[in-house]
Amino acid sequence: MTRYLSRRDFVLGIGAGAAGLGLVLRGDLTAAPLAHGPRGSMRVGIIGSGQMGGATGLQWARAGHEILFSSRNPQELTELVGAAGPRARAGYPQEAATFGDVVLIAVPYGALPQVGRDHASLMQGKIVIDCGNPRADRDGPMADEAIAKGTGVASAEYLPGVRLVRAFNCMSAVQMEREAHRPDPKIGVPIAADDAEAIRVTTELVVDAGFDPVVVGGLARAREFDRGTPVYVRGLTAAQLREALGL
Repeated sequence: MTRYLSRRDFVLGIGAGAAGLGLVLRGDLTAAPLAHGPRGSMRVGIIGSGQMGGATGLQWARAGHEILFSSRNPQELTELVGAAGPRARAGYPQEAATFGDVVLIAVPYGALPQVGRDHASLMQGKIVIDCGNPRADRDGPMADEAIAKGTGVASAEYLPGVRLVRAFNCMSAVQMEREAHRPDPKIGVPIAADDAEAIRVTTELVVDAGFDPVVVGGLARAREFDRGTPVYVRGLTAAQLREALGL
């Protein structure tokens, strides 16, 4: 007889999968989850509310999370906030960094060092999801350096003291908008982090956005789904991702 997993069992099962991958993660996967607000919602601050940040935040708002979209010109986010509904608002990046129990950084990768200098102190100990991709044509030499190190390692240097996760960088904003919550098999979203709770919470957010989470390993393994790798923006299912990445 087929046994269907509850969402809680599925998310906790991610921890078992991480153990099977030989990950050494900080924290207890069976510990109490992040404190949630009404209806189980999380407070998510989004730094960079362009195509990817906006599309991802919309999916989370529809799932019932509280969202603070931010930019240097928050008055330009009126339409986005209106589409997200009453549990969303706009502000400046420092407000998003302060507001969120979880923070999504969705800025051009060349801006990440400045984000770290300006706001890392506000995000100490918080789960921070970085979805930017280095591009030398846009970001200059630092992009090549980040790819050489692997973005998980490079981003951690720019954002000291946060509980960093690499996720959502392996898909496009168009895929986020058009493929979310499609019938199974859904697109897989690879996740890399060194922190157990950060992995667990990110898997929840991947599910809430309408995709299947695939835990790849620690931050050092984020390079396996960086820009330019065979799995990048190919829209692979979770099973295809696991096969391609040898999981």
